[in-house]
Amino acid sequence: MTTKRIVIFTGGALSPQFLKEIRQDDMVIAADRGALYLIEHGVKPHIAVGDFDSITEQQWQMVRENSERMITVDPIAKDWTDTEMAFETALDHEPTHILMLGATGTRLDHTLANVHIMVRAMQHHIVCTIQDEHNYMMLTTSKLEVEDRGYEYISLLPLTPEVTGITLDGFLYPLDQATIRMGQSLGISNKLLGASGTVSIDSGLLLIIQSKD
Repeated sequence: MTTKRIVIFTGGALSPQFLKEIRQDDMVIAADRGALYLIEHGVKPHIAVGDFDSITEQQWQMVRENSERMITVDPIAKDWTDTEMAFETALDHEPTHILMLGATGTRLDHTLANVHIMVRAMQHHIVCTIQDEHNYMMLTTSKLEVEDRGYEYISLLPLTPEVTGITLDGFLYPLDQATIRMGQSLGISNKLLGASGTVSIDSGLLLIIQSKD
């Protein structure tokens, strides 16, 4: 199966609204409990991956019977998280966009690791976004259009020691060739003036988070 976009459902915070994000031509890859979640909501993943140590034997059987393909690993002798396994599987299909759902939650270590996965996607020239009920995350090393997705705030955070040449167009608080260094809060809680705005940078790696309370 060839596809331009892959949607990964993983085992963090999931919401029924995420099911509406699936397009007809998407490939759906599910990691661990993400696979069970999809199947319980009537969606059969194209690929289910993980160690499946968080579900029962009966639930595992349900996942096996309702997934087009299943990739399992030993829960002890593995080097990747289930989400990273799903990401590596997605890379094999050479998508242009990976959308990760359920990639955030109460485990801050997993959430941050998944943000770092976005960096790896960029290194493969793949657009990668993370979405949950309160946030939508993107990365840029150059220029990016930010669309109004119903989130109130837009924050800019450097993922390199500094990001230079930050210029904002269409935002309540404009910036012109600004520099933001790690630990600075200059980019927090901006807002769009209209339906979209543009973020441009000269150097560095910038995390753009659209969020709401």
